[in-house]
Amino acid sequence: MSDLSELVARLHEQLRATEELPVDRTAGRWIGEAQAVAADVAEGDPPESVVADRVGHVRRLLAEVDDAGDEAATEHVERASELAEEILDRVEE
Repeated sequence: MSDLSELVARLHEQLRATEELPVDRTAGRWIGEAQAVAADVAEGDPPESVVADRVGHVRRLLAEVDDAGDEAATEHVERASELAEEILDRVEE
């Protein structure tokens, strides 16, 4: 597994970790869509341009979440946002 694909997998896992938590309904919609996009990128080995586009979309979706309504979920979202930034930094190098 390449370093980039490992980061993408970790991004998806952070978002997936919110599934069983009591997330605010509105935040849950943003997180759920971000998770679906991250899952799409985590499957297979897409070109870096696709990774950049899709992870950029994840970042925009997560930017809509101020508070997930649960402390643990908010921490997962924050970590996912950090991972998205790290991934985008890598593909832009």
